[in-house]
Amino acid sequence: MRAEDAPLIRLEDYRPSDWLIDTVDLDIVLDPTRTRVRSQLQLRPNPAGHAGAPLVLDGDELTPDSILLDEVPLDPSLYSLSPQGLTIQAPPARAFSLRIETTLDPGANTKLMGLYRSSGVYCTQCEADGFRRITYFLDRPDVMSVYTVRLEAAKAQAPVLLSNGNLVAAAELPGGERHFAVWHDPHPKPAYLFALVGGKLDHVRQPYVTADGHKVELAVYVEPGKAGRAGWALDSLVRCMRWDERVFGRNYDLDVFNVVAVSDFNMGAMENKGLNIFNDKYVLADPLTASDGDYASIEAIIAHEYFHNWTGNRITCRDWFQLCLKEGLTVFRDQEFSSDERSRPVKRIADVRTLRSTQFSEDAGPLAHPVRPRAYKEINNFYTPTVYEKGAELIRMLKVLIGKDAFARGMDLYFERCDGTAATIEEFLDCFVEASGQDLAHFAGWYEQAGTPTVVASGKYDAQAKSYTLQLAQSTPATPGQSEKKPVVIPVALGLVGKGGDLPLISISPALKAGGVMVLDQPSLSVTFTDLPEAPTPSLLRGFSAPVRLELDLGDSELLRLFSADSDSFNRWQALQTVATRALVRAGKGDGSTLDATATDLAKALSSLLAGPALADPAFAAQVLRLPAPADIAREIGRDVDPDVVHGAHRRLSAAIGAAVANQLAALRQDLADRGPYSPAAAPAGRRALRNEALGLIALGAPAEGARLALAQFTEADNLTDRLAALAAMTLIPGTEREDLIARFGELYAREPLVLDKWLMAQALIAEDGTLARVKGLMSHSAFSLGNPNRVRGLIGGFAANLTQFNRADGEGYAFVADIVIALDRTNPQVASRLLGSFKSWRMLEAGRRAKAEAALRMVGATPNLSRDVSDIAARSLG
Repeated sequence: MRAEDAPLIRLEDYRPSDWLIDTVDLDIVLDPTRTRVRSQLQLRPNPAGHAGAPLVLDGDELTPDSILLDEVPLDPSLYSLSPQGLTIQAPPARAFSLRIETTLDPGANTKLMGLYRSSGVYCTQCEADGFRRITYFLDRPDVMSVYTVRLEAAKAQAPVLLSNGNLVAAAELPGGERHFAVWHDPHPKPAYLFALVGGKLDHVRQPYVTADGHKVELAVYVEPGKAGRAGWALDSLVRCMRWDERVFGRNYDLDVFNVVAVSDFNMGAMENKGLNIFNDKYVLADPLTASDGDYASIEAIIAHEYFHNWTGNRITCRDWFQLCLKEGLTVFRDQEFSSDERSRPVKRIADVRTLRSTQFSEDAGPLAHPVRPRAYKEINNFYTPTVYEKGAELIRMLKVLIGKDAFARGMDLYFERCDGTAATIEEFLDCFVEASGQDLAHFAGWYEQAGTPTVVASGKYDAQAKSYTLQLAQSTPATPGQSEKKPVVIPVALGLVGKGGDLPLISISPALKAGGVMVLDQPSLSVTFTDLPEAPTPSLLRGFSAPVRLELDLGDSELLRLFSADSDSFNRWQALQTVATRALVRAGKGDGSTLDATATDLAKALSSLLAGPALADPAFAAQVLRLPAPADIAREIGRDVDPDVVHGAHRRLSAAIGAAVANQLAALRQDLADRGPYSPAAAPAGRRALRNEALGLIALGAPAEGARLALAQFTEADNLTDRLAALAAMTLIPGTEREDLIARFGELYAREPLVLDKWLMAQALIAEDGTLARVKGLMSHSAFSLGNPNRVRGLIGGFAANLTQFNRADGEGYAFVADIVIALDRTNPQVASRLLGSFKSWRMLEAGRRAKAEAALRMVGATPNLSRDVSDIAARSLG
């Protein structure tokens, strides 16, 4: 089947499987080129299916060596094979067994889906549809089975043999050269959660006792010699298990929990039941090879995959259209965990930055889709920021709307009612309807409608009546396939800020709910507040209570007042972001006349922050110091964007602020210097964050001083965080000193691939004309491999995120990335399709660039024999 002929899968066409598989017994004999897989399936007709239906098992690049039905060889005339699977036209109308044997070549599996080898270690990735590359199966999430897995391998080659569930048997085979292990998972699960690992691995272990008294052995497995870098991951696992017990009442349910880190992995990590497989960048950490950001990511992703044990594994999704039910909900849970472990305001700001830079831009382009899409050709292309990050925002809005107590009751009911099932969004929301007594039918529209709503807010104070009337209006722009948009339910958490702080919220409007939340569920809304002795400044969307764009009628002076007086930390940060964004958008459109005045205002506000008590939270101050990114400004402009103009305006504003507060920043850096050994804990990490944000501003505002400070910091640093910050600062300052430091960094970390990924990316992000030639040259560097997803994401993905150089006026950036996509598609379509997603904002560019980007996309789309993954992204980008 050609990629363009792939069927369109529609939500409305869902029907239950005609067959169920109660138990799966796998006997897998591991070999680098000839792995034998024998699957024994116990099948029965599904009472909810069609009686007498054929049995259609999914397969991908498989050929059966033998097929036995009830232990009798199946006559070839009774079944048919296709590239998509195996069909038995007239299976028995009763329960029966089916045994299928296949032979695989893990060493040749460059797609990294199914069973493959990574640095000599056998491992699997089965979500979304990789299990069909191991054996023929009903590879869909609503077919849940109990698995028993026997693994066999040469002891010298794979002394460690792991699978899902609990270890029930293990022994050497006669002769002592081979051994086996049998794993049993008592919890029914879909095939996408199957996993195995076999290889030479070191590990760290720790016993754990759950809140209900169950003893569990925790272990993190890593490549030999790297066990010393696994401690933080293990510590994070213990902390998130305790948190889930305390906050959500969820206890772990097996005797072991294993985490395995591998170096070749398409995703970040995978929540396979009891055997989580991770990209090693999200496990390995020590001060010299992992940054503060890495430590925080490891903590969050370890938690995310563990939390899936209940929101994803114990309760899975009925079909892939419900993907956000496990991913968005689990992202919300890991965000809450990180907020409790670190600074809640800083975590919220960081999450919103990510949402805006990735999901808002997706919503604004040709790849926009609802949180629950209605159709797809390739499900791998819907593991998107919309499903994950926007999906998490919907959960957060739900909590705001019904209140934390009703939300907790709803979650408890969901866990009780849906445990052991493959659930839908409707079943999830029904639990909160019952727990809160509220009608959530209108709220459910968020799952069906793509696009980022815009809320326009204006207000008027009546001094005589001592009242303030706030008017809100919402609209959502058209997105592919959805030209007409309905109003959605938007909870607007708000305050009214006066000279001395928050003023009382007094109104008879039914739109104002408890806790200072207005519910905007119509095209427009007007609410009047009374008993106000002074004109208030509205503080809207506190804590970013809804994933929307907000347009205010406040002037810069009023926003600066909010920055100094608002009790909501998020909106304090947002106030300065809005001031900067307005000036940068005007400059990006060609009017830079207000940049200098804005720089003066922002520098004054920042100077006050850095001198005041707000430094009790340096991590927050670091976020305030960072301007909105050039890509965010381009998105706000929306059309006919010239990336060079946007970037130039951003550099000009940053440099002006940096020059104005350079001396204060330099003194602050001295005060914030580490006085003891490195720690990844939140407090010292926050001090380093502020210190390094200061360095970046100095590098732009006072380049000579910035270079001096950066070079000294690189030499004196005892941790990767400070060395990376020094490198990043120097990439802003062209010259021989920069090139020398780049070379020193590469030599220092020549044996550390994960650090070299950052080194590659730092160079790929340099906003200068020579960067494309630099990136092409780095592809020949010994550190780079087109076959390793991390290397590709570091170098090529970094370049594709470079606003000015990917979007070069001559189109060479587009042509380069398009050529890489085509080359990658032959070996790893998933990585190729994600890279092609970097074109998602091409329609907003000015005409010349737009035409060149379109030509590159059409070249990719016209390439013969494209995978479904890449063909789908190309077609949707051009559609």
